Amino acid sequence: MFAPLALAACKRGPDVLKFSGATMGTAYNVVALDPSRSAAQADVHAGIKSVLAVVNRQMSNWDASSEVSRLNAIASTSPIQVSSDLAHVLKTSADIHAATDGQFDVALGPLIEAWGFGAKGATVQNPTDARIESALASAGRAAPLVVQDGALVKSAAESQVYLSGIGKGHGVDRVASVLQSYGITDYLVEIGGDLATSGRNADGQPWQIGIETPDVANRNVQQIVGVSGLAVATSGDYRNYFEKDGQRYTHILDATTGRPITHTTASATVLADNAMHADAWSTAMLTLGRDRGLEVAEAHDVAVLFIDRAADGSGFVTTASPAYTRLSA
Repeated sequence: MFAPLALAACKRGPDVLKFSGATMGTAYNVVALDPSRSAAQADVHAGIKSVLAVVNRQMSNWDASSEVSRLNAIASTSPIQVSSDLAHVLKTSADIHAATDGQFDVALGPLIEAWGFGAKGATVQNPTDARIESALASAGRAAPLVVQDGALVKSAAESQVYLSGIGKGHGVDRVASVLQSYGITDYLVEIGGDLATSGRNADGQPWQIGIETPDVANRNVQQIVGVSGLAVATSGDYRNYFEKDGQRYTHILDATTGRPITHTTASATVLADNAMHADAWSTAMLTLGRDRGLEVAEAHDVAVLFIDRAADGSGFVTTASPAYTRLSA
């Protein structure tokens, strides 16, 4: 979703450390400045890979042995003890769920699987109304997830947790913590388009982030924003979808109807203090759509940029919340 601008280091400037690899079914990229030249590059990279391995073991729905997969295998309404990291992510999810008319919902697992966007892969036909209603019965609106005393309580025993709308952001924040532990304060961390920044780039300027135009056919930049000390995440409906009988079905699901969203908002970009919040709020804002999303954003001071398809098919229209206008100025 983003295009961080390339860095160039002066001969006498700080060491520019660059790391990349695979994680969470996508890729990570890190650029960090070490002005004291004291951080051993191999040690920093080992720390990054170690913490990402931990996040995967906790949060991956694509790993049958992960903590969240084991949690999903427990069909019970009794308290289930979870790690402090998973409890933190689930508590944040519950808070944003409450603030967004229930549209941010990590308990949509059966519904995600029904539409073919989950760990089991694509389905050959759209789910029946009966299957959608059954899946909604164990989702967050009908059966809330409650986190208390380090444990998760499912209101419905069959509830399934999916963290694809918040897990990458959590991973970005964990990597940023590794960099900070080495005394690095100027960095950009990106995982699958979700990113966090701190300080300045090698030119002494805020990190420049390109927000992608939500166009299936082309990868152009709609807007460039300078950010420092902020996290950025974009959710879009234009990469992960399928078409059937001439109709397009996106992976972004309406938690009320149990079906893919149909409004004109194509992407939502959120600026936040940390990547976990940016990730979750961008998913929520896209699900809500521009009109309701702006109301929720203003009520909770969320910095969001909506990009909508123009009604006449001529292109795209951008709309920013007051907080986004303030932070991106």
